[in-house]
Amino acid sequence: MPTLRRMDTEALLQRIGIGGYDGPPRLEALTQLHEAFVDQIPYETVQYQVTRGGPLDPEEVAKRIVARETGGYCFQLNGTFALLLTELGYRVQLHRGGVQTVNRPGGVDGSHMVLTVRGLVEDPERAWLVDAGLGDGLRHPMPLETGVSEQHPFTLRLRPSEIADGWRLDHDPRANLIGMDFEASPVPLEAFAAKHTELSADPKSGFVRLASAFRRTPESVVVLRSIGLSETFADRVDNRLLDNRADYFTALADVFRLPLPHYTDVDRDVLWRRVWTQYEDFLARTTPS
Repeated sequence: MPTLRRMDTEALLQRIGIGGYDGPPRLEALTQLHEAFVDQIPYETVQYQVTRGGPLDPEEVAKRIVARETGGYCFQLNGTFALLLTELGYRVQLHRGGVQTVNRPGGVDGSHMVLTVRGLVEDPERAWLVDAGLGDGLRHPMPLETGVSEQHPFTLRLRPSEIADGWRLDHDPRANLIGMDFEASPVPLEAFAAKHTELSADPKSGFVRLASAFRRTPESVVVLRSIGLSETFADRVDNRLLDNRADYFTALADVFRLPLPHYTDVDRDVLWRRVWTQYEDFLARTTPS
């Protein structure tokens, strides 16, 4: 992957709780890396509430992740994970994708980055879908072939796409994400540069308009939208409001591993006012008049 630069691999491995990584690329190791990455590094747009924009370069993103200043969204998380896997000997390709939600039609518009991985010792040419940047999506890799994967607490399905020359991931009905399509052809990191600028800096971007965070734990999916915290288990969904400043920042630090050490008191005040306003706007839209 010549468009991706080197990183402090050991520091990032320690950040996700893996020490002493050694050996050739194997499925067991790839699964361990994927699960640790989505458990320890949040998908989040909190970073765009105080400062717009931010790095796309995986090396720069990795530095901020290691410093616990940020998590990332798909371009940042999958770009960084791709570089980590490449450094560890995996063959990684990047693909253009697009997500479908209840408020967004399906389509491959390049707003999502997807990874495929080959080069595993068990079967070097077999391809695997890898995606650490889908929020409540994959917890571990899926073989790139038609099939079903139980990824606790959700069931995911992979099949050929009906709208692109590539693949379709159908999400669990309990999730906000309906599905994701991506193209089979690989692209370089630079293919996402213009879209990154739009998503991370445009005031109309959903990433700028709503502070969110996702974490894939071994038992659940934890989601924070403005001040609403939900945790989905196999048998229930727990919900609560983080309606005071201390609880909000405690959840960011303890639940999402996002202590934001670079934020001043002024930054924290700005963030708290923004997420509270976002919650009030939500109430105004959804409360009957």
